Amino acid sequence: MSSISGIDPGVYGAENGNKVKALRRKVHTKVSTLFLDKGILYYIVGFLLGRAVILSAVSPFAVAFLATMWFVHREKTARSLLAVLAGALTYSIPQSIFLSIAILLFILMAGFFKKVKRQQILIPLFVFSSTVATRLFLYSLNGQLSSYEWLLLFVEGVLGTVLVLIFMQSIPLLSPKRYKPSLKNEEIVCVIILIASILTGTIGWELYGASAEQVLSRYFVLLLSFVGGAAIGSTVGVVAGLILSLANVANLYQMSLLAFSGLLGGLLKEGKKPGVAAGLLVGTFLIGIYGDAANVVPSIIESSMAIVLFLLTPASIFKRIARYIPGTEEYTKEQEQYLQKVRNVTAKRVEQFSDVFEALSKSFNTMDPPELEEEDSKRETDYFLSQVTEKTCQTCFMKERCWQKQFDKTYAYMEEMKEDMAEGNEPNRKVAREFENYCVKSKKVVEAMKEETSFLEANRRLKQQVMGSKRLVADQLQGVSEVMDDFAKEILKERQQHEQQEVQIINALKHMGIDLEKLDIYRLEKGSVDIDMTVSFYSYNGEGSKLIAPVLSDILNEMIIVKEEEISPFPNGYSYISFGSAKAFVVETGASNAAKGGGLVSGDSFTTIELGAGKYAMAISDGMGNGKRAREESMETLRLLQQILQTGIPEKVAIKSINSILSLRTTDEMFATLDLAVIDLHNAFVRFLKIGSSPSFIKRGDKLIRVEASNLPMGIIQEFDVDIVNDQLMAGDVLIMMSDGIFDGPKHVENTDMWLKRKIREMKTEDPQEIADLLLEEVVRTRAGEIEDDMTVLVAKITENKPEWAAVPVYRDKAQ
Repeated sequence: MSSISGIDPGVYGAENGNKVKALRRKVHTKVSTLFLDKGILYYIVGFLLGRAVILSAVSPFAVAFLATMWFVHREKTARSLLAVLAGALTYSIPQSIFLSIAILLFILMAGFFKKVKRQQILIPLFVFSSTVATRLFLYSLNGQLSSYEWLLLFVEGVLGTVLVLIFMQSIPLLSPKRYKPSLKNEEIVCVIILIASILTGTIGWELYGASAEQVLSRYFVLLLSFVGGAAIGSTVGVVAGLILSLANVANLYQMSLLAFSGLLGGLLKEGKKPGVAAGLLVGTFLIGIYGDAANVVPSIIESSMAIVLFLLTPASIFKRIARYIPGTEEYTKEQEQYLQKVRNVTAKRVEQFSDVFEALSKSFNTMDPPELEEEDSKRETDYFLSQVTEKTCQTCFMKERCWQKQFDKTYAYMEEMKEDMAEGNEPNRKVAREFENYCVKSKKVVEAMKEETSFLEANRRLKQQVMGSKRLVADQLQGVSEVMDDFAKEILKERQQHEQQEVQIINALKHMGIDLEKLDIYRLEKGSVDIDMTVSFYSYNGEGSKLIAPVLSDILNEMIIVKEEEISPFPNGYSYISFGSAKAFVVETGASNAAKGGGLVSGDSFTTIELGAGKYAMAISDGMGNGKRAREESMETLRLLQQILQTGIPEKVAIKSINSILSLRTTDEMFATLDLAVIDLHNAFVRFLKIGSSPSFIKRGDKLIRVEASNLPMGIIQEFDVDIVNDQLMAGDVLIMMSDGIFDGPKHVENTDMWLKRKIREMKTEDPQEIADLLLEEVVRTRAGEIEDDMTVLVAKITENKPEWAAVPVYRDKAQ
């Protein structure tokens, strides 16, 4: 049929579903507008609170409600007042008289003091005064007040004051434009008190022998137990039962019924609606046993009616209420959406800042096109010749002949001589001889040109320094831009869905008897696995690294280790364990150093730094000279290096930035060398950046590889190019870095390079610390124990990473 008509039933069904959703939204919007914006809900509440009476003679609810409406929704106060008086008339004439007088007194006081600040403090006092004064007047009409009447009017005033404070927190929560996505515990209790107070106004209404207040109170207990669990359910039961029992002493046992039913229903919420309903029925039977047998049947009818209302309640209402109660799944989703929104906005701003820094980098890194460079050169020549002619040709009697009649010839001679002088040479003999025959003041002109050439060269050097500084700033801005871009990507890192791996991990841990509470898989890329889990152990004995990590290694086909763990100190407590990829290589280091003359303060400094993304850095800095000042210089160099490298800025840009800082921060001639090696632990690739430092050596078995580069020490000049030396390390390699005190230290040795290679090759040990100690000792021995310069040796051994536990084959169901 569908093929004949050409209508796709799937599309038809989707269109119908969209229409139903649109209709629901429309109905919800209209109901919300009718009840909240137009205020019908407030008028219904006012009507019921006008009927609410406790202890047979105390009515604090209506005045407190009107006072709250005056403070929160003043435009709806007049109609709310009429609703309250209408409700009071349905209860009794004395009730309506009392409320009319009390409300009139409150309005007079509130209107008289409406311009006074701190209204939220004055309004509760007005409620107390108006309530107490009205009761005092009405009681005095019957004669002298008894002590019981004095107590009642005082209790009514205090309750009214407290209810104002409660209603002030409850009524604003009904606003449809409320931004806050959750309720605090105090706010939840205030809403429950408001609901219980409203239910008090239904006392006396019956349907087929069932009391309306009992049906509705049990319905709300079911509703909130299902949404919020045992804690919220029992709280609702206690508060509602207490207030209803104050209104009708016969309902005192109902407090126990509601509280127990709320607790039991909350505990059975995993059974969905039938489980919560069963909790109410069980509570009704149990409490009914202790009461009057005649009340058992009406109580069961009331509970049954409440259950019917509960079962007929749409799921959308449960979800809407659950969004405001902490601990519910809907509340968690709401919070996650809010955090996602904040995260997206933050990432967007970071990306915008990244774009700004990149644009600034490009603006600093702009190079002039060739035609502009040629034009600048010509302008520079014109300015140069104008300065020369101003000193020589302006007073010459041949000026007209040279610069007017034979301009091109004169300009060509002087331009050619200027180019020779700019290169540091004397003018071409032939050109000089021709110019001497051509110009009557040739010697004076040549001397003036030599003098101006020195200014010209100084100007050129200044321009080159400015250009170099612009390039450095461009590199720094580009580095910051890249770091911020990476940061934005990290912020947007989503919890990825890996259903197949999740099922495998859950089944494997379940087969091993490990109680898995929560599993979060963030990343499964090779070399950067990121998995978090919450598990329960009766007694933890290293199962994270001994069992779970080996199982994950088999599932992911990659060696996985425990990165972080927080173990609960209690049996069966929940423990947090974080897993990640094991690095392919590990670095074991050793260091040895000595100060000049055996002193305590060495001018050399060294450090090892764990960088992000699986990188390991080793650095030695030698401050020029010895002692405390040299130590400060080398320490400052390494401190700056560590701080900049840990931000993620590339090593080359980091070193140029440090050099610029060191060269600008002081006028003293204090310089520092830097020997830096950055090792990638995923593939053992190493990058050397040597700034005025000694060569390094890589020991690979009996073979020694020398690593060197030629760069001036840091801080001498502001602009320099950093030579980077790359190499591939292997498992078992030993990297030896040293300061010049070691490399140039051996005495009576003609070729220190060969001597060092021989000493390193002859060492039988491969322990980094022992190699460092032995090498320093050998150098000191050649000088008969004298230490003529600061000495530092930094040694690293590269080995394959072999975790203590191998991968464990995972249990797989044959049906899979």
